[in-house]
Amino acid sequence: MTAIEIVTAYSIALSKGDIPTAFSHFSPDAKWHQPGKHQFAGTKTGLEAIGKMLGDMMGATQGSLVIEPTGALMSNGNLVSFPVHFSGKIGDKTVDMNGVDLFEVVDKKIVQVWLFSEDQVAEDEFWG
Repeated sequence: MTAIEIVTAYSIALSKGDIPTAFSHFSPDAKWHQPGKHQFAGTKTGLEAIGKMLGDMMGATQGSLVIEPTGALMSNGNLVSFPVHFSGKIGDKTVDMNGVDLFEVVDKKIVQVWLFSEDQVAEDEFWG
């Protein structure tokens, strides 16, 4: 499988709520770099920490967090760029913006993910 095929398989599983299959595409010691200055920001290492963060984000938004692709995945060697749109609601606060997720794939496993947001200040305010 190519890097794009691996990231695509992860994305499809995640969109179906199939977390075990989604996480099967990650290296056990993967790193997730969540940008910003909010409760979820920082680097999470390992599937347990990444899973807890994603679960806590879904809990905070009462399941309203939606991440959808907005364009073609692009690769440069073992890096895959994934343009996304994300939205969600916490109480009376909403987030609705574009971003880019950058995946690094080594030996057919996702080893790192970096997220980029079009308005990090607004995203920080949303997550608190």
